[in-house]
Amino acid sequence: MPRILIGPSSFGVVDAAPLQRLRDAGFDVLQNPFGRKLSTQELMELLPGVIGLVAGLESLDRAVLEQSELRAISRCGAGTSNVDLDAAHRLGIVVRNTPAAPTAAVAELTVAAMLALLRQILPMNADLHAGRWTRLPGAQIEGRTVAVVGFGRVGRRVAALLLAFGAKVIAVDPHVDRVDPPIELARLADALPRADIVTLHASGDETILGRAELLRVKPGALVLNCGRGGLVDEGALCEALDSGHLAGAWIDAFRDEPYRGPLTRYPQVLLTPHIGSFTVECRRRMEMEAVENLLDALERPGSGVERAHTGRSGE
Repeated sequence: MPRILIGPSSFGVVDAAPLQRLRDAGFDVLQNPFGRKLSTQELMELLPGVIGLVAGLESLDRAVLEQSELRAISRCGAGTSNVDLDAAHRLGIVVRNTPAAPTAAVAELTVAAMLALLRQILPMNADLHAGRWTRLPGAQIEGRTVAVVGFGRVGRRVAALLLAFGAKVIAVDPHVDRVDPPIELARLADALPRADIVTLHASGDETILGRAELLRVKPGALVLNCGRGGLVDEGALCEALDSGHLAGAWIDAFRDEPYRGPLTRYPQVLLTPHIGSFTVECRRRMEMEAVENLLDALERPGSGVERAHTGRSGE
């Protein structure tokens, strides 16, 4: 029986239907046994005999792909920067992703985190649970200038939500040449000194906010990262928080997960365990879409796989 490996540790937690879909199609399903992102070594140990992978954020570099028997990779999520696409193409491995499914969930969480920081909800909640009646003055999104760095699907949805709140939105994306008013398009260097809030939604792992960029950020601003862990230099972020140059931050993605690093010591930093797409609605849609993408890819000519036709979910 051909084998499928499930990389994301939370896959099927919300709804087991995507896993059952694979089994009904005639595949042996091997789930991530570690409850976290797979290391390269763990991935290499699990891949023998596997022809299809539902991928999370594990590193799928050339060395891993060349030693595998993979015929298809279906990324459960939007980004594919963790996959060596050139190597996959050379090896004849089909790569798919689910770019649209996480958009609403990630954008809504971004605005929720923004509101939590601006209104100081977390410290007041903690004080009230401890029996202290502490009322802290907050701030509003209305009238704030927000730099949305990365203006793809998620960035555009975040911008639309912020406009509804009455914010001024600056889009920053070197791959975008025009935006619709009232959104303004600007270079990162020009946007940072003007923004009360900088929110990152760029693809890839290259650092966007290093020490030099954080020093250009408007004093007292907030920095939010719901993209990849490497987009913000963590050491430089800690320095900016220590000096008071930044008022606070929200981080949802980390280079090393589970995260136990220095940001846990900052009460003005909101930390969430990579939950941008972790809603019931999003996971159901994204996981089933990832499964259907994988099954479709494995049916391509040359894949060498025939599966049982049981009817596609939702048809």
